[in-house]
Order: sequence, then C-alpha cells, then structure tokens
Amino acid sequence: MEIRKSRFSCVREGLTIRGNEYRANGEKQPIAIVSHGFMANQGTVKHYAKFFAERGYAAYTFDFNGGCVFLGKSDGKTTEMSVNTEVQDLLAVIEYVCRLPYTDESNIVLMGCSQGGFVSAIAAAKLKDKIKKLVLFYPALCIPDDARSGQMMFAKFDPQKLPDIVKCGPMKLGRCYVESVLNMDSYEEIKGYENDVLLVHGTADRIVDVKYAREAVRVYQKAYSIRNVEYYEIEKGAHMFSKKHDKIAMQYLDKFCTSK
Repeated sequence: MEIRKSRFSCVREGLTIRGNEYRANGEKQPIAIVSHGFMANQGTVKHYAKFFAERGYAAYTFDFNGGCVFLGKSDGKTTEMSVNTEVQDLLAVIEYVCRLPYTDESNIVLMGCSQGGFVSAIAAAKLKDKIKKLVLFYPALCIPDDARSGQMMFAKFDPQKLPDIVKCGPMKLGRCYVESVLNMDSYEEIKGYENDVLLVHGTADRIVDVKYAREAVRVYQKAYSIRNVEYYEIEKGAHMFSKKHDKIAMQYLDKFCTSK
C-alpha cells in the first residue's frame, strides 16, 4: 500500500494551521487526527499518523497555533497559546477534514499525546458521539492542578499574582496559558465524551502522575458504562515513551483501532 504525504492548511480566527495528510487511495476513508504535546511539533507524532494510514485511514498531523518551540509551521505566538486555543485549533482541523470528498465524517478517531491528549479529550467531549474512538497517550490532565500549585513543568509562579509572561524553559508562555485553567476541572471537561476510549500511561511518568490516568478511566467508565474503555499501564514507562515502550503502546493501539 502506497501512503502519500501532502500538506494541508485551515484557518482558526485568522491564524493559519498547517499540517500533513497521510493516506492511500480510496473513498470514504475513516479519519484519524493526531495531536502533539506541549513544546513539541507534529513531527513527534507522524509515526502514529503513518500507522493509521497503513490501516486505511486518512490521517492528519498539524502544529498548534503558537504551540511549538522549534520547527512549528502554524501561525500564532506562544504567549497567546492555551489549552483552550488548542482545543479550538483541533475543532477547526476536524471541521476541515470532514469536508474533504474522500473522508468519512461518521468515523473519526482523535489521538493525542500529553497536552495534545488533554486537548483531544476536551474536544471529544464537546463533540460527544461525533468522535467514534479516542486515544490518549499519557494525557496531561494534571495541567489545571499544576497551574493552581504554581509550578508547570519548568515554570514557577504565584498563581495569585500572575505575570504577563511565564518562562517555561525555552518557551515563553502568556498569562492566558495559566489563567485559562486555574478554575478548570479536568474530569468535568472530559466526561461528556460518549464512545470508546484507549488510555495508555507509564508508571514512571514524572511529568503527569499515573494517578490522573487512573481517575480518568474511572470517570469514563462511570459516565457511559456501556462503552469500551481500555486502559494499560506500561511498567517503568516515562513521559514521552521510549522506542521500546512506544512499540508496546502501539500494539494496544492496533488492537483498539481494529476492533469494532
């Protein structure tokens, strides 16, 4: 099967989102959209898109507006990026790919890693049953708690006296990044999603404690008990899976995406 890669772009509030499409020839192809994590770019998740394309999906990666430190192709400033703006970016991409003549808008998979997982989970909840399957690798459901604690990865701040610029390692964040999640409950944001979920998390994740994934599973199972919720822990798995652990995670992904 020959997989073709091509570029695409769409617009959210005047900002151009740029990404890549991976697919073989075909009509009414199911859709897979893969979202990258905090400070990363679409290149870090392209192997997942290729994985989907090899299984007959029209698969998409993209750079969030203002969401990349290096090599990002989309518009926007990092100081204007937040979880909420990334949700809006993802919704814009979903709307764009659903209008393509060769995609099947009734069969959509959202996949995200780290912050991209949190964003994908929120977007799926907003769209409820429009998303057929949701795949979350080490989703950063800790972000609101981290904001309230005054420490988000490399950034330290007083949540009661937020500066206009928050320095987080090589990335400059705006006040909006922290402010937008201070009163957010991660589980309230994600529980509205109605269909199947795959969640994979490492037990040695030092950025997003595995307890967040375990609670998400409980929330998903309680909200809609008849759907399929698959959860796997990768022993000694860290944030951003190693090649060894990623191979294990992709075996779970293959099983999940080929099941009805």
